[in-house]
Amino acid sequence: MKTNGLKLSALALSVTIALTGCIDGDDGAQGAQGPQGETGQQGVQGETGTAGENGNVALINLVELGESADCIDGATRIDAGVDANGNGTLESGEVQSSTTMCSAAARTSAMLAAGAQIKFDPVAAPETNFEKRQIMTGQAKAVNGDSVQQINASYNILARSGDQYGDTVFGQLIDKDGQPFFTEDGERIVVNSNEFTSLVPIGDRLFSVSQMESRPGAMFLMELNQNKLNGELTVKDMWQLDMSDIDGGWVHCAGSVTPWNTHLASEEYEPNARNTTPSSSMVAYLGGNDADWNPYFYGWPIEIAVDASKTVPDSELTKHYSIGRLAYELEYVMPDQKTVYLTDDGTNVGLYMFLADKEGDLSAGTMYAMKWNQTSAEGMGAADLTWINLGHATSAEIEPYVRGNKKVTFNDIFMTEEPVDGKCSAEFTSINAGGNGQECLKLVEGMDKVASRLETRRYAAMMGATTELRKEEGITFAEDKGKLYLAMSAIERGMEDGKKSGVKNDAYDLGGSNDIKLDGYNSCGGVYQLDVAANAEIGSEYVATNISGLIQGIPAHKDYGPESSIQKNPEAFDNSQNKCHIDGLANPDNVTYMSGHNTLIIGEDTGSGHQNDVIWAYDFDKETLTRIQTTPYGAETTSPYWYPNINGWAYLMSVVQHPYGESDETMSTNTGENRAYTGYVGPFPAKAE
Repeated sequence: MKTNGLKLSALALSVTIALTGCIDGDDGAQGAQGPQGETGQQGVQGETGTAGENGNVALINLVELGESADCIDGATRIDAGVDANGNGTLESGEVQSSTTMCSAAARTSAMLAAGAQIKFDPVAAPETNFEKRQIMTGQAKAVNGDSVQQINASYNILARSGDQYGDTVFGQLIDKDGQPFFTEDGERIVVNSNEFTSLVPIGDRLFSVSQMESRPGAMFLMELNQNKLNGELTVKDMWQLDMSDIDGGWVHCAGSVTPWNTHLASEEYEPNARNTTPSSSMVAYLGGNDADWNPYFYGWPIEIAVDASKTVPDSELTKHYSIGRLAYELEYVMPDQKTVYLTDDGTNVGLYMFLADKEGDLSAGTMYAMKWNQTSAEGMGAADLTWINLGHATSAEIEPYVRGNKKVTFNDIFMTEEPVDGKCSAEFTSINAGGNGQECLKLVEGMDKVASRLETRRYAAMMGATTELRKEEGITFAEDKGKLYLAMSAIERGMEDGKKSGVKNDAYDLGGSNDIKLDGYNSCGGVYQLDVAANAEIGSEYVATNISGLIQGIPAHKDYGPESSIQKNPEAFDNSQNKCHIDGLANPDNVTYMSGHNTLIIGEDTGSGHQNDVIWAYDFDKETLTRIQTTPYGAETTSPYWYPNINGWAYLMSVVQHPYGESDETMSTNTGENRAYTGYVGPFPAKAE
């Protein structure tokens, strides 16, 4: 159990934004217009004058203010002026005007009626340079029969990478001894890779765990203030979590909150243990000695339990070696508190399910891998699903092989040989998993259980499971529908039949089972739906039985789909920068179901699919897709997550990762706008039970 708590100093949120023009003074009253004279002859053009010096940049500064008699829900003061000294900061002596705006959050204590549903009005796709630099949201309303109530759907910032709370800098990277990393120039290393951020209410306190998608990984614990009148959230305290007891963290992608109120984090793109080259960033974290590197340290689910019994809370971090090692996008626990779905991101990956022995305890259980039994090759495809048992294990059994006295390497688990003409010899099993191409493997005697956890994907492929999915992302469950919803960022490669983007290429099927054989491909991706039902043999009420397409993106460029599938964008949107149609999905990443509102939220992580990534709302009643949030150039929408009721308020968490980082890097003005955003859309009134 580790804590790393530092008391937060008082801080007013301040954001500085560079504008494209200078601020003019007020205009005088307009006089009466005189009669127009005759046009005179045009004179001779004079010589071009020398260029003048660049003008000063105009800046605005946003200062969050507390409650007052005039603004009972708080306010924002907008200071405006010219950066006279050119230091990029609007100083007090440079302020030319100030305006105070009361908070737009609706002051209401009324919860929504049980029959009401939140519906969204769209925000337009960004067209102008100004719009492409913003976080924009649409409008929302609560609809209950003929009654329509407008409700708040604004984006609210909790923290941005680089914000400092006491001695804690949000997004900083530290080593195993808690010391920050610095560049050669002496600058503290702060990443803009903000990712999944939970809300964890405990008693009368509200906490949030926020993770960074970095190497080494980083996690931060926040205590939040919740305004009881309008639901607004603000940061009260922040601490950086000590991860040294679990050998540090690795590429924390998406996550979830368990039914027993803990934060469940991921480690994505686990290091390939067949490759013996150490990770330099993790060696630095561990102390600088290559001998301390172990690829099996990383690629596990991490559970964070917050102990709120003290003023400065404790946090217990646990890696669940019982579950298995994958390129985790996220782990999602079902309502029975035992069945867990595990999504595996990358090329030639699979879908997995874990059944815990006990409710609310992930330390022991049985692992299963999905088998795709295709029933349709059209569009996104369809299949009946069966589940291959990979065996039972406990964390106590597996941990010694990872970090104890039984520590193993890849060669302690498998024997290998090179394939000849696409075939393995009789004693070896041919697989194609994890983007490694064809491999010929043979288990070392007695290593079945170890292989099932340390090399879960390879072992599953050897047992006959399907490892052909491409860019499998987030998953969520709609209990009222009995369905899981699974995002697939791209439908291509291993999901085709011996092709890559429609062209013959057996690299992704050679040596594998080739279970998925779709007629076409769609590099814009889509969202699948999976029915769940009781399975007595497995012992769960929530076993996925089939899979089919719900909605997919529309290619707008020849690189992203067959010619027959392409629909060009309107003229305002460059098809080379928006290779998926602007009014459809582009590489869906994470999904969350708005329980009680019949709406699926879908976030994007796209490079060239859309120039500006989007969060969408899919309305099951109307079967329509509505754009509800857009992000700045080069950003990614990470881990939208719905919280239906926290003290009478609902929240849609939304993190905007690495602005100007994935594309359009040259559009950054290098004035801090590339700092990531951790925040939420709302707050919304919760529904009455």
